[in-house]
Amino acid sequence: MGELAGRRALVTGGASGIGAACARELAARGAEVTVADIDGEGAEKVAAEFGGRTWQVDLSEANALEDLRLETDILVNNAGVQTVSPITDFPPERFRMMLRLMVEAPFLLTRAALPHMYAQGYGRIINLSSVHGLRASAFKSAYVTAKHALEGLSKVTALEGGPHGVTSNCVNPGYVRTPLVDKQIADQAAAHGIPEQEVVERVMLTENAIKRLVEPDEVASLVGWLASDAARMVTGASYTMDGGWSAR
Repeated sequence: MGELAGRRALVTGGASGIGAACARELAARGAEVTVADIDGEGAEKVAAEFGGRTWQVDLSEANALEDLRLETDILVNNAGVQTVSPITDFPPERFRMMLRLMVEAPFLLTRAALPHMYAQGYGRIINLSSVHGLRASAFKSAYVTAKHALEGLSKVTALEGGPHGVTSNCVNPGYVRTPLVDKQIADQAAAHGIPEQEVVERVMLTENAIKRLVEPDEVASLVGWLASDAARMVTGASYTMDGGWSAR
């Protein structure tokens, strides 16, 4: 049956990459998983692997989430996007949209889930942050701002949820091998006329002690552990999985 049998999980951004890996991990541990994503077709494909449910939703439309109520036991806030641009050229609406998606939506989903979690005395909020929730990089103002804000939200949730049996933690990976990152590698290799592995080592992994990308299933394994009873005393924490980047 699995250690999470009888638990319901919601994973946002679950149609691909880290989110899909998290959905598979939680399902393998016995949870009933709902895959939420703006890409409904992609969500259906992932959910079909383990008999899960889907929720096609644009989480950047945060106003639509204000009256939401969720009966979920495990909430994985993973949905996100990236934009690389100097602050002076960063489109203001794009900045606002990214904060709606990666700060407001997690807040509203957490707000929607907590009453059910409080009522049963159990809950897991797992926020997919980033090494950029702890460190900054140039040209990523919206993403870094959003992830730093998510860290704060996660800690406040931990303090409020603790007396009710609810934990809240962040997972902080470095660059993860996802389709989006793979495309960036290929584009940069072509632009610079260098092999893809050199792009990984010289551009993406400059600060890493371990010179490779994180795999999605490695991130998912940490998410699965945080959802388990083994982690019931872990809350308000930020777990780095960045190959040593943040050790500097």
